[in-house]
Amino acid sequence: MANKVALVTGAARGIGLATVNLMLARGWQVAMLDRDAPELDKAARGLDDAMPFFCDVSSEEQVAETIPAILGRFGRLDAVVNNAGVAEFGPIEQTDFAMWRRVMDTNLDGVFLVTQAAIPALKDTRGSIVNIASISGLRASTLRVAYGTSKAAVIQLTRQQAAELGEYGIRANCVCPGPVRTKLAMAVHTQEIIDAYHDAIPLNRYGSEIEIAEVIAFLCSDQASYVTGQIIASDGGFESTGVGLPALRS
Repeated sequence: MANKVALVTGAARGIGLATVNLMLARGWQVAMLDRDAPELDKAARGLDDAMPFFCDVSSEEQVAETIPAILGRFGRLDAVVNNAGVAEFGPIEQTDFAMWRRVMDTNLDGVFLVTQAAIPALKDTRGSIVNIASISGLRASTLRVAYGTSKAAVIQLTRQQAAELGEYGIRANCVCPGPVRTKLAMAVHTQEIIDAYHDAIPLNRYGSEIEIAEVIAFLCSDQASYVTGQIIASDGGFESTGVGLPALRS
């Protein structure tokens, strides 16, 4: 992996930063993208073989400037991890168009823009794309009309990428995390919510950031060389259970 290069968006925290650290540990070089410049610089401090790039992935101009800068620094690009996302929740009748656009700009447009800009470099390396969607893109839930729809669209975009880019040897896959024990989630989830998730998840727990990163790293690796167009829920079985399981389990 000494010469392989991964681009990770939303790299300043959470699943993105966990993915950066895991890829580095496995010998990759990593371009870290985020629009939170202070947090990005802090996250990248002391990381050998990683370089931060300030970039708002919803901005076509910034993406167009950043991809050449990454290639200028590293000389190649072997994997793109589209992890950057925003989460804004609210009842469907209270979701105005401004909120809808904020969510779509980053969660969907950002995935499209970064991948489009990276395709020529990925052709050269027969590289891989890993898009991060959500369990909310696989099953509907309250308060997530914009978020869930954006993630469902990322799932379909992944399939399109796999179908159209396979002839160049480029693989495209999608990871759908379930509830993950991030600092933000633990700060906003009440005990009642935590208990409800535990009841609904067959593994009876939240996932961890590193558990999601492990799946991402696998899909970027040569071990997944014949895996493309796949939608993988890393969710403790949450998506598979449908309805009724909590009551039956008692």
